[in-house]
Amino acid sequence: MITYNHENVPMPKIRRRDTTAWIKQVAASYGKKIGEVGYLFVDDEKILEVNRQYLGHDYYTDIITFDYDEGDTINGDIVISLDTVRSNAEEQHTDYDTELHRVIIHGILHLCGINDKGPGEREQMEAAENKALEMVSRPTPAPPL
Repeated sequence: MITYNHENVPMPKIRRRDTTAWIKQVAASYGKKIGEVGYLFVDDEKILEVNRQYLGHDYYTDIITFDYDEGDTINGDIVISLDTVRSNAEEQHTDYDTELHRVIIHGILHLCGINDKGPGEREQMEAAENKALEMVSRPTPAPPL
């Protein structure tokens, strides 16, 4: 089960059913099943508070993933700062929805065992993100009349 909650920010306009199906599809491509995954969308101040309290880090970030995996079943909490997602999208000249989906799946990829801190790992994570983004269902434009 995947849950979506928000604190200090409006809930992002994601299609929850489609997003959940996409997340499950990506996890399955790594041989994983979804157990209990909770998303919490927050502002920069809240993610800074979580970063300080649980990780001892004194900086802003776009995402923090707490891993409670059990074997091939993904379990975890994923905290996402929508403020940082928005500023990252602006800095990278990409649209907000694409950046939001990149961050949403980034946490799942961590839970699938992909890291991004060691030598060469950032490139592996980016490749995995790009592959997952190709799988996301986008609304089909209506045919011209």
